Parts: sequence; structure tokens; C-alpha cells
Amino acid sequence: MNNNYEINAKIFKVLSDPNRLKIIDMLSCGERCACDILVDFDFTQPTLSHHMKVLMDSGLVNCRKDGLWSYYSLDNTKANKLVLSLMNVFTDTEDCICRNSKDKCDCNSK
Repeated sequence: MNNNYEINAKIFKVLSDPNRLKIIDMLSCGERCACDILVDFDFTQPTLSHHMKVLMDSGLVNCRKDGLWSYYSLDNTKANKLVLSLMNVFTDTEDCICRNSKDKCDCNSK
């Protein structure tokens, strides 16, 4: 599996904020209106907008406008790719970087 460490690190940085991680958890149950998300937090609507923009910029969250309302949903394809990528990092697989490293040392051959 091709693992893009730079992109994934940026996404993990986005998810390192507990509020954004909680929002992702909420969206894992399905699409939610911004007002429904906001009731579970002790911050203002502009702060929620900031968090949602960061999540949308990462590609993990989609936004759908309906009149004055914004509805957010998890991009399941992107989320699943991220999970698979993380599993690949923690698992010894055929295409693991440790097997394909060009600069292997000789420490184990002695």
C-alpha cells in the first residue's frame, strides 16, 4: 500500500484536537446540522465554523448547504483510506517499508 506520510501526518495533526476528534465521532453516525453539532460543545458558532473548515480542508468532512443551514458528513472513503494507511504503518506486510528499504544495514548479518 502506498503510504503518503506527509499528507497523513497533516490529517493526524487535524485530529489531534479533541474537539475535532469528537466532531468526527459524531459524524460517524451520519450527517449532522451545524446547530446539532454545536449543542454538544461549550464554544461559539464561529469556533465551530473554524473547526469545520479545518476538517473540510483535510478532506475528512464534506459540507452541504440547504438554505441557511450547513450539513456536515464524514467522507467515508477518505476516512477508510486513512485507517488503512495507519494499519499499514503498524503492521508487517509484504509492501512494508522495512522490507523495501534501500539502505539496509549489515548489523543482523554478523
